[in-house]
Amino acid sequence: METLVLSATWEPVRRVTWKRAMTLWVAGRVEVLEAYSERRIRTVSSVFELPSVVRFLRGKPRRRAIVKFSRDNVFLRDKGRCMYCGAELLRREATYDHVLPKSRGGQTSWENLVLACRSCNHGKANRTPLEAGMRLRSTPIRPKSLQGFLRNQLRFREDMPEAWRPYLGG
Repeated sequence: METLVLSATWEPVRRVTWKRAMTLWVAGRVEVLEAYSERRIRTVSSVFELPSVVRFLRGKPRRRAIVKFSRDNVFLRDKGRCMYCGAELLRREATYDHVLPKSRGGQTSWENLVLACRSCNHGKANRTPLEAGMRLRSTPIRPKSLQGFLRNQLRFREDMPEAWRPYLGG
C-alpha cells in the first residue's frame, strides 16, 4: 500500500510506503487527509486506518534535487508506456529492458534501461534494438530536475487509489 504525500502548499510531492507515512504522522510532520478505511493497523491499545493521502504541516525551502535512479522512476520517465511499441502498462505488468544487453557490457543506468512490455522484451531478447529490428520511441535520458519530473509524472491513473484523484487531477 502506498501513500500520496503532498507539500504544505497541497502539491503532490511523492509516493511513500504506508509505514513511512505513519512514521511521519507519529513524528508530527504530516496530517492525514485520506485513509484506506478497509485497511487498519492494530497495536496493543489502538487501531489506526492506513493513510492514503498525507500533507506536510510546514514547508521546507526547495532545493534542486537530482532524480534518483530506480525502476519506479524509469516507469515515470517513460510515462508507463513500452518504449518499443507504445503500449500502456500497469506497474505490475511492466518489464525493464537493457538497450545494450548486460551480457554485452550494458550498464543498469538511466541511459540504458527502458520500460518494455513482455512481448517486446522477449522479442528483443539478448540483442540490440537494431539487431532485433526494433526502434526506441525516444532516447532514454536522465531527468534533469526532480520538481519538473514530479509535476509532469504525478497524474492520476486508473491503477491508483480513487482517493488520490482530487489531489492529482484526472
